[in-house]
Amino acid sequence: MEWSIQDIARRAGTTSRTLRHYDDIGLLPPSRIGGNGYRYYDQSALVRLQRILLLRELGLGLPAIAEVLAGQRDETAALRTHLRLLEHERERIGRQIASVRTTLRKTEEGEELMADEILDGFDHDRHKEEVIERWGRDAYESSDRWWRSLGDEGRQSFQQRELDIALDFGKAARAGASPDSEEAQAITRRHYTWLSDASPDPSKGYFIGLAEMYVADPRFAAHYDRHGEGVAEFVRDAMKVYAERHLGD
Repeated sequence: MEWSIQDIARRAGTTSRTLRHYDDIGLLPPSRIGGNGYRYYDQSALVRLQRILLLRELGLGLPAIAEVLAGQRDETAALRTHLRLLEHERERIGRQIASVRTTLRKTEEGEELMADEILDGFDHDRHKEEVIERWGRDAYESSDRWWRSLGDEGRQSFQQRELDIALDFGKAARAGASPDSEEAQAITRRHYTWLSDASPDPSKGYFIGLAEMYVADPRFAAHYDRHGEGVAEFVRDAMKVYAERHLGD
């Protein structure tokens, strides 16, 4: 069984142009090209597309996805990994829904609120499986030890600093500042310092890769774009400028 490029694009919520681009860069070649020049995809190609879409949702860029697919020859094992990530995310969202329902009910009925109930599903390890998948278990365990060592006040302070930085990025973008302006670069310097607390001396490659993720990953993009349309792109561009100016290879 096979499907046309138009049919696959419609079912995947993408465009024929995107699928042709995936073919051009060798990421998703069609199963065959008909005499009319149309691209057709079989079941194997659909499985590969599913893996591409899953990795895109994790925030990986196309070059990184190509590397992952090249390194994961066992499609069944790769899909099992994706399934674990999705199930973990579903479980976390379920906990958040239950937490909000409990908070709403207790607030309406005037009952005492408990911290464990209110914050269930918002814990630091919600990205555990994703971090391990991307960077390995050592990276997760190191990050987890650092996070837990901060204590409640330290964690709140760290999170508040990030919120303040995102807010200031939004203000600068809405005011029409350029990503390479003194104002934008001062905010970016604060952002780099904030990151350095968790990961000492982030490299140029890491910083630029993170900047790209802020746009590619819908979760990051939504976090910044809530401060104004296009803020995620503004942050990305400001980070790239900072990296080129101040960070070594």
